[in-house]
Amino acid sequence: MSTPTTDLALLRRFEPVLRFTRGEQFFPMDIEPYVRASSLWVQRPDEPPQKLVAEGELDLDRLARPCADEFGAVHFLKFAEPLSPIELATYYDLRARRDGSEQAVFHAGPGRLARVGYTSRFIDALFSISLLARGRVPGDLAAAAALNYQQMQKVHEHYTYHGRVVRQNGWIVLQYWFFYPFNNWRSGFFGANDHEADWEMICVYLAQDELLGEIYPAWVAYASHDYQGDDLRRRWDDPEVQKVGEHPVIYVGAGSHASYYSPGEYLTEITVSFLHPLLRLVEGVQRFWRQQLRQYGGDETHPDLVEVSNIFRIPFVDYARGDGLTLGPGQEKEWNSPHSLDPAPPWVSSYRGLWGLYTRDRFAGEDAPAGPMFNRNGSVRRAWYDPVGWAGLDKLAPPDDTLNQVLAEKAAICERQTMLRATVDEKARELQSLGVQAAAMRTQPHLFKLYTAHQQRIEALGKEVDNLRAQIATDQALVEALTFYAEQVRAGDLGPPRAHIQRAHRPASAARLRWSRLAEVWAAASISLMLIIFVMLVYFGGQYLMVGLVSTIALFTFIEAGFRGRLIGLVTSLTIALAVVAALVIIYEFFWSLVVAGVVLAGLYILWENLRELWN
Repeated sequence: MSTPTTDLALLRRFEPVLRFTRGEQFFPMDIEPYVRASSLWVQRPDEPPQKLVAEGELDLDRLARPCADEFGAVHFLKFAEPLSPIELATYYDLRARRDGSEQAVFHAGPGRLARVGYTSRFIDALFSISLLARGRVPGDLAAAAALNYQQMQKVHEHYTYHGRVVRQNGWIVLQYWFFYPFNNWRSGFFGANDHEADWEMICVYLAQDELLGEIYPAWVAYASHDYQGDDLRRRWDDPEVQKVGEHPVIYVGAGSHASYYSPGEYLTEITVSFLHPLLRLVEGVQRFWRQQLRQYGGDETHPDLVEVSNIFRIPFVDYARGDGLTLGPGQEKEWNSPHSLDPAPPWVSSYRGLWGLYTRDRFAGEDAPAGPMFNRNGSVRRAWYDPVGWAGLDKLAPPDDTLNQVLAEKAAICERQTMLRATVDEKARELQSLGVQAAAMRTQPHLFKLYTAHQQRIEALGKEVDNLRAQIATDQALVEALTFYAEQVRAGDLGPPRAHIQRAHRPASAARLRWSRLAEVWAAASISLMLIIFVMLVYFGGQYLMVGLVSTIALFTFIEAGFRGRLIGLVTSLTIALAVVAALVIIYEFFWSLVVAGVVLAGLYILWENLRELWN
């Protein structure tokens, strides 16, 4: 029996510890002062944005009122206004003074472009140029938001989360929603985007011991860049899940506020939708190169430097170092009293607009998010209505229910086997009867049509019996597996904690490129140099364009391989590629000669095998 008091006690018992990166300017806060400092706007199609409620006049009750409007209208909040030159100078002066503290200093890691290949760098350049034409958050808006947030903290310093308890499929799900006033990943940490407001969330999945009546944590799932499914989830006993007592530790991405299990620098790749077909094609070619030709390119040694699947994706680094402020029970800063989202208050369930500036970005990366309950398009988030399925946990029962489900499944399969065996016995007798009748008709010409019908029925019935017997054999193997699994569960063995993970998001290793700093400079400049050389070839050496392009690509590839320590691999790959091309040329030029030679060789081989059989 749940009550608000018991739910709040559960939230406080397992509330997380957040570790931030140095230089982080925004931390989880109460939404009420943010809303009071914001204005409410509407953007209708083909019209300039219109202010509905001015800043200082908006509160949670007004925000929760229904926003009826025409199709295509988008309601959004505006938290900050662009700064004047004097205000901007004041901000940077204050920040420069504060940056004397180690807590505020941020240093970028190895260049992100040095971690990927030329195609990703080229697409990254296009992405950067696209910001000039796309809707984007103005560059000084992050500074304005930081000043507003600092002023709020001076008035009342607080750090809080919005909590919710959901009971689903036998699980007790604790949802912790964190509201940040600004996402300054792009302007502050060289990431993909900036946007006003940022909602992030983690889930702790609790199970109950029926005998002892105790509740205990079984799984956790951390939200990260709109991903969902098994890869977000970790079992509570997984060594990757760091804990302070019963409090899971979260390493928060600088500016992006994505959640990670381990400290480090994470290479996060964004795929542009129209490039998906090309991405699938290239990944298929790469799989063939690796699996069939067994050419691995050396990236297994340095997985953080080259990813097989990163071509046609835009790379960004998420810094989740955990070397800044720590927030949580017993830490440098502690949580204030949480705000309950159960039942959902009207500002959650009724306001479907955006929680910050609407820039009309076609990629939506610079648009503010909607609230915890909704997606940007107004539909309900899966993490809200199905938190168990969102983390891929809908396939698993709570540990105390697992044994009962295993035994019930085993009993159901055994019952099905009994029914199948009875069916097989019946059909086998029918098959024997048909066989006897067919044997009797074989010497009776006048029964030819009936004999043919019997043969067709015998063939169909034989296949049916064979399929049923195969099903019985398969079920028997499954029963044996369930019996073994039931013994494991009785012994408390739940299997490997990471068996469900297909592609874990790991931080970059300590490995470095050769001549690291020089390699980073080369990576940053290589695409620009290539474009300049191309223009020079077109204007000043048009007759040598193809030779120049091939030479340039070869030179750039050679330099890149040298920085990555992959010259031997490059030579090997080129040798194989040239061998394949040479083979194709030979086949094309001497196709019929090769066919004749192949037929002759096949004939001689067959003759040899047949004569050898006679001699033996």
